Amino acid sequence: QVQLVESGGGLVQAGGSLRLSCTASGIIFSSNHMGWYRQAPGKQRELVATMRTSGSTNYTDSVKGRFTISRDNAKNTVYLQMNSLKPEDTAVYYCRMFRFGDYWGQGTQVTVSS
Repeated sequence: QVQLVESGGGLVQAGGSLRLSCTASGIIFSSNHMGWYRQAPGKQRELVATMRTSGSTNYTDSVKGRFTISRDNAKNTVYLQMNSLKPEDTAVYYCRMFRFGDYWGQGTQVTVSS
């Protein structure tokens, strides 16, 4: 059974930083692409960042230069380092694994206060 477990969310002041983690089990992590998505109240879920098995990355424009996605295949974990956080970054952040299947974590809340 595939499981993705996120952690690292919380409450932070504007300008602060958080690092999200997502650890996978039950699947060959290194063979799959990984991504972070977020959903704010009343809005659709949107892509934040992805990292393919090749190491190539993609970011939505609003987080470029502030967020960094990385992965550690030895730990079956993908990270999202979030710096210079803004109140508009407030959302539930979800981890996604895709390529061989499509799997989602349960989400972790990030709240940025002004």
